[in-house]
Amino acid sequence: MDKRFFKMFGLTEEQAIAIIDTPLEQLEDASDKYIAVSHLINYPTEQSIAALVRAIETSNPDELDHRIVRRKAVESLGRLQAESALPVIRQCLKDDDIYTVENTVWAIGEIGTKDPDILEEVAQLLDKPGQIYRVIIHTLANADYQPSLERVNKFTEAEDEPTRSAAIATVCRFSGDYSQITEVMALLQSSSVNARRGCIQDLIDACYYKAIPEIARCPVSLVFRLRGLRMLLDAGVPSGEITFTEIQPYLEKVLYDHPNDLDLVHEYDATPVLDFVINELYETDFGRCYLATKTLLDIYPQEAPQALLTTYGDKAYNDYGAHYHVMKLFGWLKYAPAYDLLIENLHNREPQFQKSRAACAIALGELGDSRAIPEIKICLNTPIWDLKYACFLALDRLGDSSGREICIHDGDWLIKAKATTNANIAV
Repeated sequence: MDKRFFKMFGLTEEQAIAIIDTPLEQLEDASDKYIAVSHLINYPTEQSIAALVRAIETSNPDELDHRIVRRKAVESLGRLQAESALPVIRQCLKDDDIYTVENTVWAIGEIGTKDPDILEEVAQLLDKPGQIYRVIIHTLANADYQPSLERVNKFTEAEDEPTRSAAIATVCRFSGDYSQITEVMALLQSSSVNARRGCIQDLIDACYYKAIPEIARCPVSLVFRLRGLRMLLDAGVPSGEITFTEIQPYLEKVLYDHPNDLDLVHEYDATPVLDFVINELYETDFGRCYLATKTLLDIYPQEAPQALLTTYGDKAYNDYGAHYHVMKLFGWLKYAPAYDLLIENLHNREPQFQKSRAACAIALGELGDSRAIPEIKICLNTPIWDLKYACFLALDRLGDSSGREICIHDGDWLIKAKATTNANIAV
């Protein structure tokens, strides 16, 4: 699990535990305890687990501030995979607060228990009105709790698309009948970004390798698509069900992430003005962002570079979604004056800008400036697989193959496979 985002509070383990053990009413700010239970994810120790258990046991579910801490403590125990805390976590399944129940079910799934009594208690929540059913179904599926099949089947016609997707995929897995999996794949083109993201996870869980081409073209953040393809590769290549060379073209299309390689689900009624299109780069639904990038490339190729520089200086420099699209667009637009900015952000190690580093590598490849070769090769030493792979693609674009020698014995089988193949290939 990637824990780079969990170290932003600057507390020691002892300080966090001391805050947890202070009654909420005695703290200057009620959010301090929330921060403390969040921060203990950095300390997988018995004392941290015990403190998180105390945070649950001493909370009053009837009071909002207590409930918020309770939810987060359960989540942190799940992230720590604290099996010893299961008896206390399990009690939270009875809470009236659906968000605490959701976190509890998720934590049980993260811990990975196979205890049939606990799993049955989770399954019984499917008969309880008003619950967040998707996470319940997902947890039961990953635990392979077959006795829940009939109860899960009731949700295959749920109005909520993410819930319906999880239910159909789970029934397919449990029954071995994949005739309905096309209904999950259809949600890759849903107008709901949550449904699009969710069905990718469901197709991963179902190990449905035939969906890889469609996943690659789904208009959600490439983070979700890369994660999906990587998990399917890690499962399917060792089992012999797929090969790296079969999936390589789709993987590389995702890394290039050009809007023309996506099946967009949004459209404009009329040609929008430039300012509107620029603002669309800040949308949380990347489907809208990709439509905006395509519009900038097709309609505003001359005006876009200056508009992108302006929005970068205004707020995109600090918005990791828009930041990514701006970096990638400089490459597609072949905007050579952005070279120094791309080099600067190629080496930006702030965790929220990780995907922008890969975007900068791809963009530098598109600019065709050979000065970027040594800068890109530096990034081949990163442990971040998608950045390393993007650097291969950029170096290939720049006509340099020496980076392959650096990674030919890489510990990541996928990077090693890329290093030993010929140049990148197109679909």
